[in-house]
Amino acid sequence: MVEWFHKSTEGLISQTKKDIPEGLWTKCPECGEVIYIKALEKNLNTCGQCNYHFKLASTEYIRLILDDGKLETYDTGLISGDPLEFKDSKKYPDRIRMAQKSTGQNDAVLSGIGRIEGKEISFAIMDFSFIGGSMGSVVGEMIARTIERATMRRIPLVIVSCSGGARMQEGILSLMQMAKTSALLARFDEVHKPFISVLTNPTTAGVMASYASLGDVIVAEPKALLGFAGKRVIQQTIGAELPPGFQSSEFFLEHGFLDKIVHRRDLKGTISVLIDYFNQS
Repeated sequence: MVEWFHKSTEGLISQTKKDIPEGLWTKCPECGEVIYIKALEKNLNTCGQCNYHFKLASTEYIRLILDDGKLETYDTGLISGDPLEFKDSKKYPDRIRMAQKSTGQNDAVLSGIGRIEGKEISFAIMDFSFIGGSMGSVVGEMIARTIERATMRRIPLVIVSCSGGARMQEGILSLMQMAKTSALLARFDEVHKPFISVLTNPTTAGVMASYASLGDVIVAEPKALLGFAGKRVIQQTIGAELPPGFQSSEFFLEHGFLDKIVHRRDLKGTISVLIDYFNQS
């Protein structure tokens, strides 16, 4: 038998696999690209390969959009009650306390008065990390007061939405916030100042079905998940498959619901231009 080759083990040094420290890398859920965390943060938490926008904390949006990253906050003392004494795997007050501890906020929205390139605005920003950015009585009331400040001061209104919808632990009380905020936006329309609605990933359910979809101009970040019900629920209801990308920003833009898709780094400039346009008209 002819021996065609042989394996030499002389001079070889076995190496143990090096562990990669946790928290240094992440994977893009859209394209699968492995991204160095510091590079991701430098790029405003967006994927340089496919432009997917990762979630961003509400405080980061404030720094990104408002002059000097400053927001004169209002209504921070409002805290959710427990009108239904709701309990699933945890009691509702316990969920609230846990979310407050992890985020440093009293609820899923920050609101107040800020400036964009010198222009005063009434501003609100939702935070998904607080119980999925869900809208309960406190969120609804804070959004309502944000609208009222814009109305009384006759200044533009900007709301950045990021939400899984109404908060089930408050039942019908959370759903009532949809009607309350929508009615106040109708009153705000009378002062002839713009309401610019910014949609981020995700903006769904009761928030999408109320103030988030009522802007004079509606812009969204790329590849954001938008819509009311989930894909599976819709498919079961209509008994048909949905087209690819059915609930994406790109699909909404193509079908006329959105006015523009804006990269996160361009949000401030875009909002400023829109305010100037409305001020001249």
